[in-house]
Amino acid sequence: MNKTTTILILFLLVLFSAKAQNKEYESTTPKVGLVLSGGGAKGLAHIGVLKVIDSLGVKIDYVAGTSMGAIVGGLYASGYSGNQLDSIFQDIDFDKIINDNLPRASKAFYERDNSEKYAVTLPFDHFKIKLPSALSRGQNTYNLLSRLTLHVSDINSFDKLPIPFFCIATNIETGKQVILEKGNLTQSIMASGALPSLFQPVTINGEVLIDGGVVNNYPIDELREKGMDIIIGVDVQDVLLNREELISAPDVLIQINNFRSIKAMETKTKKTDIYIKPDIKEYSVVSFDDGSKIIKNGKQAALQNSDNLKVLPKNKPDEKQGFITLKQRDSLIINSFTFNGKINYSRAYLLGKLKLKPQEKISYKAFGRGINNLVATNNFESFQYELIPSKNNEGYDFHSTLIESKNKMFLKLGIHFDDLYKSAALINITKKQLFSDNDIMSFDFILGDHVRYNFEYLIDKGFYWSVGLRSRYNSFNKNISAQLLLDDTEIDATGINKIDAQLYDQTNQLYLQTLFRKDFALSLGVEHKRLEIKSETLSTTNPDDDFVFENTDYASVFANLKLDTYDNKYFPKRGIYFNSDLHMYLFASNFNEDFENFSIAKADLGYAFSTSDKLAFNLQTSGGFKLGDKSTQTLDFALGGYGNNLINNFIPFIGYDFISLTGNSYVKASIVADYEVFKKNHITLEANWANIDDDIFESGEWFALPDYRGYGLGYAVETLVGPIQVKYSYSPEQKESIWFFNVGFWF
Repeated sequence: MNKTTTILILFLLVLFSAKAQNKEYESTTPKVGLVLSGGGAKGLAHIGVLKVIDSLGVKIDYVAGTSMGAIVGGLYASGYSGNQLDSIFQDIDFDKIINDNLPRASKAFYERDNSEKYAVTLPFDHFKIKLPSALSRGQNTYNLLSRLTLHVSDINSFDKLPIPFFCIATNIETGKQVILEKGNLTQSIMASGALPSLFQPVTINGEVLIDGGVVNNYPIDELREKGMDIIIGVDVQDVLLNREELISAPDVLIQINNFRSIKAMETKTKKTDIYIKPDIKEYSVVSFDDGSKIIKNGKQAALQNSDNLKVLPKNKPDEKQGFITLKQRDSLIINSFTFNGKINYSRAYLLGKLKLKPQEKISYKAFGRGINNLVATNNFESFQYELIPSKNNEGYDFHSTLIESKNKMFLKLGIHFDDLYKSAALINITKKQLFSDNDIMSFDFILGDHVRYNFEYLIDKGFYWSVGLRSRYNSFNKNISAQLLLDDTEIDATGINKIDAQLYDQTNQLYLQTLFRKDFALSLGVEHKRLEIKSETLSTTNPDDDFVFENTDYASVFANLKLDTYDNKYFPKRGIYFNSDLHMYLFASNFNEDFENFSIAKADLGYAFSTSDKLAFNLQTSGGFKLGDKSTQTLDFALGGYGNNLINNFIPFIGYDFISLTGNSYVKASIVADYEVFKKNHITLEANWANIDDDIFESGEWFALPDYRGYGLGYAVETLVGPIQVKYSYSPEQKESIWFFNVGFWF
């Protein structure tokens, strides 16, 4: 036997001996399982416990979870450490992901109106009101979890994860529990956490699944069956309340729902080798704003059990728990797209909304925007997808399942009050696919101090030419400047400065619209406007008749160019707004005997930016002028008041009442400082300056120091029905103050 052969034999003996010892170690070392209960926001305490487990080097061999325990446990099993999970959850805006709050930029112009005008939206199938299956589709949550689990998207069996894992869901049709341990990890933990009424059910393998906490909120027996010798259990479930604490109907309902799970825990607690119960009684299932405190309490509870945890088997010095490097992917390549499900929309339509092309490298932000674009159409009840690594190419294959929404008709409601239109209640009927797959019809009927309506019909072709029909009727009465209705001679003769006028405006438009990009729209069309203005201030030959200033039908052609990237219509923190409009008035009815052709051009430009999470600024400038006939004054510019729904050429201008300053041309600049003192509560400080008169661009007055100034201080709260605002304003020229009030979305 030569020297080389001897060395080889010795090496093999050492290797076999090491393997045998390792197998013996594995067979004799106790297996440690970790079970995490559900509890909504209280489940964030699991993260604090995991941080302690990691710090002690405890080796976890299997993870089981339900609901929030499934979400935290699934991410932990996929390779994230407790510290990494803490960082992730600290950065999450839970209001955004729990609700279906999609970025404003993801929505088409008409979809933005839906979210910025209506307080309540209900399915209205066959003229019968239906309640939605849940408050949220959970799409934002799905998108987040899909991204966080992208590194294990090729793993189909959860026992192949860095730490083996399973979670519990409930079959809503049978009431039986379902153990999820194969398939798509994101879908599984979404199903386990689909809290009834909050998130819609998730369909997996033909089963309709909801929150596993309904049947088994603490799957310790199922975990024990996986061969676990020692089980660490973290219980974040509610405790029963006493009579003094049961002060509301929801409290009673939650108490009834907790009877079963709390009773079951009496047995399951005894089966738990190391039982950890964080002190989180003062928090609820939706206390996500208190996440940091809840995580801290979870850590404290684990530290109280540190003596028991320290004696558990440890990870080997050269072995990590499976933790991955926390690095957000900034780009990806999608090689192919597969769309499954019963849908009437074409593949071209779906890809057009996604704005994604095969085998093109895109940023993950662009991918997320594409997903949001498709979801924002509201044409799909469910949209689930997965990115699976391509077999033969770098990148991923996109597989999705879509369930088209059966609801094509909706009833929408809103309420509003302001100082011009006064009180109003809005009833809307919206119908999709009325005549074609791509059309939408919307009718607003507004009741209150002034009856109004808005009608819209659009055949949406996106980046091709869309066809639209719009009709709008407005009415209000207001003490307005006599200069808008009378010439200087008439004002001197009558001595009237203010006129109590009733205004009625009906505007009908037929237009073509195309998009250069999602936020940039060009519209060309024709318009019919019927304008009536009358008053009881001036007498007529018949004392019972109103004095009629205007009763004219106008015909015009128009062009409109609009760019809108504001992230919020009412309280923007970033984005650009540009809106330019040109109307050429060609004909008028006989009431206006001296009518001659004229044109009105105007433009608005705004830029919003933030200097911190709390403080944002919005800089705006606007201007307009009239060309041609100057005799028709009723369509001139009028400054004053506050609002987002002023008609014709009425321009908001704080410090002055509505329709106080008039002229056929104007320039205006404003700045708004918005400080979000706490969530959805805004303190605003603003200032505006303007010049307005006849022909200021010809005289050069538009470039002079402002003739009119106004300053304001306001407080606003964002609510479900829209912003509630109170605003104090002051004008140095008038030396008077004016208060403005607004309740609800503007319509």
